[in-house]
Amino acid sequence: MALAAVPGDGGATQGILRRQALRESAARTYARALPIVPVRARGMTVEGADGRRYLDCLSGAGALALGHNHPVVLDAIRAVLDSEAPLQVLDLATPVKDAFTDELFATLPPGLASRARVQFCGPAGTDAVEAALKLVRTATGRDGLLAFSGAYHGMTAGALAASGGAPADGVMAAGAAAAGVTRLPFPYDYRCPFGVGGERGAELAAHWAEKLLDDPKGGAPHPAGMILEPVQGEGGVIPAPDGWLRRMREITAARSIPLIADEVQTGVGRTGAFWAVDHSGVEPDVMVLSKAIGGGLPLAVVVYREDLDVWPPGAHAGTFRGNQLAMAAGAATLAHVRQNNLAERAATVGGRMLERLRRFAAGRPQIGDVRGRGLMIGVELVAPEAGFATGAGVAPTGAGPVANPDHEEAPGGTTPYEASPYEASPGGGAPYEASPGGTAPYADAMRTAAPPAAPALAAAVQQECLRRGLIVELGGRHGAVIRLLPPLTITDEQTEAVLDRLTDALDASIRTAGTRSRELPPTAAPFAPPSTGDHR
Repeated sequence: MALAAVPGDGGATQGILRRQALRESAARTYARALPIVPVRARGMTVEGADGRRYLDCLSGAGALALGHNHPVVLDAIRAVLDSEAPLQVLDLATPVKDAFTDELFATLPPGLASRARVQFCGPAGTDAVEAALKLVRTATGRDGLLAFSGAYHGMTAGALAASGGAPADGVMAAGAAAAGVTRLPFPYDYRCPFGVGGERGAELAAHWAEKLLDDPKGGAPHPAGMILEPVQGEGGVIPAPDGWLRRMREITAARSIPLIADEVQTGVGRTGAFWAVDHSGVEPDVMVLSKAIGGGLPLAVVVYREDLDVWPPGAHAGTFRGNQLAMAAGAATLAHVRQNNLAERAATVGGRMLERLRRFAAGRPQIGDVRGRGLMIGVELVAPEAGFATGAGVAPTGAGPVANPDHEEAPGGTTPYEASPYEASPGGGAPYEASPGGTAPYADAMRTAAPPAAPALAAAVQQECLRRGLIVELGGRHGAVIRLLPPLTITDEQTEAVLDRLTDALDASIRTAGTRSRELPPTAAPFAPPSTGDHR
């Protein structure tokens, strides 16, 4: 549907932006990198007060699964308003809430849905994370938590402690220490913490977790739970390999450790399945849901196995957990995504976008990696001229496609995790210990480390995109990953427009950065540092 024109008023826009800068907190994020004043939006198109139009690949940090002001969402909201139903009901039962719960349970992994309970939380994802952590600690009587490098779970104390990093590093460190969080390596193929990547990197990450839990001197007492993102979002759009995720399920189940899947951003079709855990067939004990489940309005819930439902009344409450408009909008969104196969559409369109971006990356060393799942896509930018930290005689990995994030088939045709590679080898030794010659078995497979991240280049690309009418987000280590989160309703024409504008912005920024790098001393920063955030 076409948007009505808005008279250009750059003066009013600048005035609003100036007043925002004077009156709002220094903690604001998106407003710093995206100096626009949205006044009208429909679908993927956002119009500013100055009359400029943009294609929105931020989508409310993934909250707008159907884009802005989708008719089914507006109709659902109007129906509640016209009915004179109460807008806030705490945790009282209502027909609107009942309909939302029915639709939510219809989409859950079947094994979980058949024995699930749902807790309505305060309206932000970070509060649902807090509830999940409180739940497993109450149910198990234990306190420790397993979390992963690169994770992002929110900005309240417990969620922040479980996250792998935050803008306020001092606060992050203090919170993590207080919460008893044990950090585990997340499989990150491009920047593998073990220097090998691929299946072997994922296997080593799983082996590390298993051995740490079984080591009485490992420093990780029997924890209350493990929390992970099936695709790390703020961490740089890093899909968890399906085999590794299944292995985490096996490890936690064998030790009676509840597994918490944070699907705040990955849920409701975003990754090409209704829930990202569906790709692997894993059924977690707890799922944390927010963002898109409210149809763009604030809503957050925790869904969990009924045997964990041992906390007393009032153990986790919140005034705005009874948001009727959000429940109506959320039920309409869940139903529309399910009935119109939008998750499958996301898989198809996302695959096409990844293919074109990987072709574009070939021959451009500044594009270190292109990855993602469904309509959750990341482009990691690097500084190849800064040099490489090399492994044992292996050539640089270069740009372009990386290993399939699923890591399904091993050379023998079986998944690497089904063969239990963590058991003793035929000779009696652990498969990852030193080889007979005394060297690590993967010493000859260590690949060249990835170049340093290029956050200044990423910030420049974001600004070049904005000039071309495209809104993108930054994330990842040092804010060097361009993140795309378009709505599931993106059309083929809009898909091509997004790719055209992004690739044009990348080329323009790479050319400018190359020119400036020849003119400026190495310590000079040609662009302002980026501002990132997926704050819940």
